[in-house]
Amino acid sequence: MLFLNPRSGGGKAARARLAERARERGIDVMALRPEQSLAALVDEAVAEGADALGVAGGDGSLAVVASAALAHELPFVCVPAGTRNHFALDLGIDRQDVVGALDAFAWGVDRKVDLARVNGRTFVNNVSLGVYAEVVKSEEYRGAKIATARAMLPELLGPDAAPLPIRLSDPNGRPLDAVRVVLVSNNPYHLDGLMGVGVRAHLDTGQLGVLAIEIGDASDAAALVSLDTTGQIKRYRGWHEWSAAELIVEGEGGVAAGVDGESIELDAPLRFESLPGALRVRVVPWAEEGAPSATKTVSHDVLTNLWGVAAGDR
Repeated sequence: MLFLNPRSGGGKAARARLAERARERGIDVMALRPEQSLAALVDEAVAEGADALGVAGGDGSLAVVASAALAHELPFVCVPAGTRNHFALDLGIDRQDVVGALDAFAWGVDRKVDLARVNGRTFVNNVSLGVYAEVVKSEEYRGAKIATARAMLPELLGPDAAPLPIRLSDPNGRPLDAVRVVLVSNNPYHLDGLMGVGVRAHLDTGQLGVLAIEIGDASDAAALVSLDTTGQIKRYRGWHEWSAAELIVEGEGGVAAGVDGESIELDAPLRFESLPGALRVRVVPWAEEGAPSATKTVSHDVLTNLWGVAAGDR
């Protein structure tokens, strides 16, 4: 069964006539309407005997279907019909060949990759707290992600902005103060700075990637931008990056978050965990050879990396 979101990627699936191509291959297709619940449709398909679950849509949709594939021990097929298709990229799937990804249903190979959870909610890419979570809540965001982020950043990253209402410590147990950005990912991203597009070299390390950025005052904000523009971001004293199988972020009440690009509120404390080898992904055979290396980056304007990684696909 292929679940298809015709709105994702600005109508990418429709332009590729993806539903028609899938049915020609004998694949059952369910095109989603705005009022429908994807989770309910997936449960219905499983009850009717679906032997594989695929999705052509944004990464938020992927997480819903991947969670069901995990629960029912079914193979999962990722079709890159969203905007950025981060999960497909890191699986080694050709994001330009939307129709070709359908071949995984008939003669794909299975790979075990990790998933991750926060407070019981599955995610395939990442959860962002702080600055990015504020950006995704804006009404303008869906139509112009990067432009909206850049317009809001001066105020959100400036010295007058309030730190996050959370408590987080580094791997040595030292509390981090004045945290403005937290990114927790399903496997670590390769992040050389705030420029470029981050990728994950592996999706099977059994580890979460954790990035926290502290900005205490105006001099810190200036140093962050300066070091980023000269390619020395990891010299910034408030840049903290590590890996862990689990992470607990303390706090009180609700915490604004972006989960695979979806704006939601999570109840503190936030409990993150890696689910090693939880998902059986079915991909075309050559995708195993195409996973990006840890040094692959694509240059963009300042801050595109962080927002691009956290943006998800809608």
